[in-house]
Amino acid sequence: MLSCQTNKTTYTLSSPNKTNVITFTISGSTPAYAVSHGEKQVITPSEMGFVLKDNDNLCQNFKILNTEENSFDETWEQVWGEKHNIRNHYNELMVHLQEKTGKKRKLDIQFRAFDDGVAFRYIFPEQGIKDSIFIMDELTGFNLKNDGDCWWIPAYKTNRYEHLFSKTPVSKIDTVHTPLTIKSNSGLYLSLHEADLKNFASYTVAHKNGLNFEVDLMPWHDGVKVKTKGSFQTPWRTIQIAEKPGDLVTSYLILNLNEPNKLEDTSWIETYKYLGIWWGMHISKYTFYEGPKHGASTANSFQYIDACKKLGIHHLLIEGWNKGWTPTWYENKMHMFSFTRSTDDFNLKKVTDYARQNDVKIIGYHETGSNIINYRKQIDAGMKLYQDMGINDVKIGQVGDMLNMKEWHGSQFGVEYYREVLKKAAKYHLTVNFHEPIKATGERRTYPNMMAREGARGQEYNAWSEGNPPSHTAILPFTRMLAGPMDFTPGVIDVLETKGFNKRRVHTTAAKQLALYVVLFSPVQMLADLPENYIGKPEFQFLADVPTDWEDTKVLNAEIGEYITTVRKDLKSDDWYLGSITNKKTRDFDIDLSFLGEGKYEAQIYADGKGVDINHNPSTVTISKKEVQAKDTLKIHLGAGGGTAIRFKKL
Repeated sequence: MLSCQTNKTTYTLSSPNKTNVITFTISGSTPAYAVSHGEKQVITPSEMGFVLKDNDNLCQNFKILNTEENSFDETWEQVWGEKHNIRNHYNELMVHLQEKTGKKRKLDIQFRAFDDGVAFRYIFPEQGIKDSIFIMDELTGFNLKNDGDCWWIPAYKTNRYEHLFSKTPVSKIDTVHTPLTIKSNSGLYLSLHEADLKNFASYTVAHKNGLNFEVDLMPWHDGVKVKTKGSFQTPWRTIQIAEKPGDLVTSYLILNLNEPNKLEDTSWIETYKYLGIWWGMHISKYTFYEGPKHGASTANSFQYIDACKKLGIHHLLIEGWNKGWTPTWYENKMHMFSFTRSTDDFNLKKVTDYARQNDVKIIGYHETGSNIINYRKQIDAGMKLYQDMGINDVKIGQVGDMLNMKEWHGSQFGVEYYREVLKKAAKYHLTVNFHEPIKATGERRTYPNMMAREGARGQEYNAWSEGNPPSHTAILPFTRMLAGPMDFTPGVIDVLETKGFNKRRVHTTAAKQLALYVVLFSPVQMLADLPENYIGKPEFQFLADVPTDWEDTKVLNAEIGEYITTVRKDLKSDDWYLGSITNKKTRDFDIDLSFLGEGKYEAQIYADGKGVDINHNPSTVTISKKEVQAKDTLKIHLGAGGGTAIRFKKL
């Protein structure tokens, strides 16, 4: 690391390929940064700093003490993921600041420039401050050079992150969640987010005026944004920059900014596909709560275990097995669940024993109802029970707009709660699938038992609302999915089935439901449909084959909200898989197969047949086979609201 003392007030930091450049300056004693990509300015000079309690400004009156520069280049291996080996290559600038007069407090700003974007964070070092530090505001700005289109969901609304995305000019947004994805009028694609979120509040993007935006930290119930003592370190503020939308999808900047794996033993962590007594409850075939239609009974569990065995699926999620469920369990109130007491019609030991005999693992479920006080009292007992029963995986729900009826999920309270649960689960050798969670920021690198999160509008909305439009899943890869894996719960191939229960339907073709297993990455993929809708269906073969852990990922074509074609290479074989989806428009693509390795492959194609689209025979999947090589081009057809899924099996 090179350190230097100087009277300079402006510094530049370039990415390894020299394309992305951060400019840091002290202008009138106020720190500011700017970002450019080649000849294009992305962020014009934007203010940095904080406001503490009693309007105590930590944003001006600064001088530069010294700076340090560093370069770093390594390739690290994911325990599981969409790409097995990830290169972490950046140049770094650390700027050490101190107030010129008054309290003469120090503040460090650490910048990193990657080829796929830039990042920075603040470090307030230990400096003998004994009083508590209350951060009332963070002044980090994002002053965009150009307007453009953006895709966003609103912050501080009911239903957390579970909204359809709006597309508007970026200059027209109010306060929105990250990742915030922008198609700039400059031709670049940008995403604003954060990485390594811990011991701090998460941030939303607030519109100030024109093209000027600012970090808006989610507060505690008393209005304070962050409470700490002695020192603090913010998460990384990240700006991913791409010349094509697909390059945002294959950016690993967020992961690279998190700490390496802290779990010494990861042998108990595995990716998987699973069935669940889930879709039946959402379409009102079963209930979550006890009664004549209770889904999580011992009898139903045995039937689902039998279905798992018949289909060759080795995991089963059982929700609603414990005491506390009522017909109004999902309402925003301090609902009381037990995490150790079974319902009268369910025997956990009998079910786990029967599952084990049939080579099936049970996935546990903890619904907190956002009553975190109640959950913390029982969490050790609940997780220990699962460990004793041989369960290694747990889905944890936080249904409710506010934790404990008063704290935002994205507040410092929520951030610390979710990290606490993740560490606790690792202690009991449990992987975690969070639902109704705080957003992901790459913590799966540090704690690879953090498998997936929901944190977006998922499949269940097709069961009891107007549903998700065909464009929704063509937006997710460029927005929510940039944060990390999502448990979207795809795989409802009988897309008209809900007419028999809630009189709703899934707004895709069945072939698109297959393609989602490649397009929407998750190491835990639900086969969401009723088991009887899979048995005897030839298209189920794709679901049986498709992996959940990958060696490599490529995006072949994409336009946000319109279409995307993704290919992934299986980690454990030479096979490749393709998923291509569209919005409400019919599309035909010529797919260049140069991503394939040497030799011949059998393309096993699951497609929308002639005349099939979202409104015409949507449950029909046409299956064909064709021998191909890397030199070939393959024509594929997507019906309106449809898709294509292909396994390229090495011959």
